[in-house]
Parts: sequence; structure tokens; C-alpha cells
Amino acid sequence: MRTLFVTDPLAGLSADIDASVGLMVACQTEGMEVWACEPLDLGVSEGRLRARARWIRPRPQHRGDDHRWRIEPTWFDETGRATLDVAGTCELVWLRIDPPVDARYLHTTYLLDLAAAAGARVVNQPAGVRSLHEKLVALRMPELCPATLVTSAPAEIEAFVAAYGAAVVKPVDGFAGTDVWLLEQGRCCRALAESATAGGRHVIVQEYLPAVAAGNKRLFLVDGEIIGAVLRSPSEDDFRIGPPVAPATVDDDDRRIEAALAPLLVAHGIAVAGLDVIDGRLIEVNVTCPGGMHKTDALLGSDLSGVTVRRLLNHTPARKELLS
Repeated sequence: MRTLFVTDPLAGLSADIDASVGLMVACQTEGMEVWACEPLDLGVSEGRLRARARWIRPRPQHRGDDHRWRIEPTWFDETGRATLDVAGTCELVWLRIDPPVDARYLHTTYLLDLAAAAGARVVNQPAGVRSLHEKLVALRMPELCPATLVTSAPAEIEAFVAAYGAAVVKPVDGFAGTDVWLLEQGRCCRALAESATAGGRHVIVQEYLPAVAAGNKRLFLVDGEIIGAVLRSPSEDDFRIGPPVAPATVDDDDRRIEAALAPLLVAHGIAVAGLDVIDGRLIEVNVTCPGGMHKTDALLGSDLSGVTVRRLLNHTPARKELLS
């Protein structure tokens, strides 16, 4: 069996924390050949998607006492290179390039559409990634979310902050915590609102939930079902969420969110997703390049990467009610 990762340059991946590396290791453990390429290595010939790819062998990893993966300076060996007929030779294809969802990202999804149409399982399905904007899809179910405003008008942001006392503001096209601000009532609120929306940029404005001090819960889903959860907490000097810090219990609120979102995720071919939840309320649905599994496995000694790969390889069907 062969799997292909369409990812960012391998040399730039942090093998001790990067979820793509954890998934590669898990694929190799399951007996698969692991191949990798970048978006610029994709092309089309005679209607077939081709990839100029590298066959790599991730080196063994072990957990250190500090709950991080220990690896050698070079985390993989290269076995060979070839041009692959993606759909004809690959059991599983991973779309694992980081946001932003820019022209490069979108062009990659259009190319991967050809492999999906030819029968390859692409995770996540390119058309589904385009349809479900991870910053906005949660707003289709406002009953699950904290109070939220999407706007490009500073005055509306200021009024929202006045109504709720404090709000988290993040750009609709943002990623990795960049340009995420905490706004509170005061002299700086209007100035910060103007900066956040400069040039007519749309932002998401959400009610600040003090319960975040107890942790932001990341729920890991495969084919619409929760396979694990972990808590992530802000640091003392930064309100934004940091890396995993503790195990999390999946509760009734999480199951309610899972039940509401699963049909939508399954219908759009979103096989792997990460949901961010604070105090039982849905904050974000990560679908472009869901991460956190490798970090969580190192912290907890879990096997989220392995479970994800085995579920996908075994074509474990989603629950029947999800598809009805």
C-alpha cells in the first residue's frame, strides 16, 4: 500500500510536534509506503493527476520525559523518487499544507479534485474544504456558539464589546493565532477595531468566555466521530491558546456538538477535523490541515495518529444515522 502526503517542504516540518509527521509515522507503522510532495510537484497529464514525489522512511521516535517526541536531527531517510499516477497508485492521499487558504492552496485543491474523481480517498476532500470555511462554518449553528458578529465595521465591533464587556477578534482569513486580539471597553477599543478591519477586512468578533482559563478543549474527529480530546490553556502573559496541557473528558456538550456537526462533515468528505470548544460552546471547526494529534500523543501517551490512520485505511463506515 502507498500513501501520498501533499505537504509543505519536509525540511520545514518540526518533527517533534507536527501532526503531518505523526500521521506519516502511523502510516509507515501500518505497513504503507510513505510518499511526499509539495503543491508545485503536482501536474496533470492525459487527464490524470501526477505527482513528482519522494519515497521517505520516517525514523523511529520515542517520548521524552518532557512529553515531547525525541528524534534524530534528520527525521527521515529518502528511499527514492518517482512520478506517481496519484489515483492509480495511492491508497490514501493527504492534503496537509498549512493555511492561509490562498491561491496556492486553492489551486492544489482543484488539482486534487482529479484524484478524488478518479477514486482516490483524499483527506480532507478538496471540495469539502472549499465549501466549509473553518472560521465560519460553526456559525451555521449559532445555538452551539458564543455570541458572534462578523463585520468589517469598527463601530459595530465597538458596540459588541460594549454589550458583552470583552470580545476576541480574529480575521476571517487568519490562521495560527495571527492578528487575534482581545478587545475590552476603553479608550483603545475603537483604535484596535479600526486596525483589525483596516482595508475593509472582515473579522469575527466573539464574546470572550472567562471559562477559557480552565482550558480550550480540542476534540479530534474522524469521519464525524470523536476519537479523543485534550485541553489547551492560555499562558499567563498571552490570552491566546497554547499547546496541549492535560487530558480532557468528552462530556454531554461535546456529544451534542458532535451530533450536530457530524452530518455536515460526512456529507462534505471531511474525514479528519479538530473542533475547538470552550465551556461547552463551539468556537471553530478546523478542516484545512487539522493538527494537535502528534503533540497530544506525546503528552498523553495516546495514539490519536494511529487511530486516525487505521480508521481511514479500514474504511470504517460512519454511523448509519450520520448519512441518513
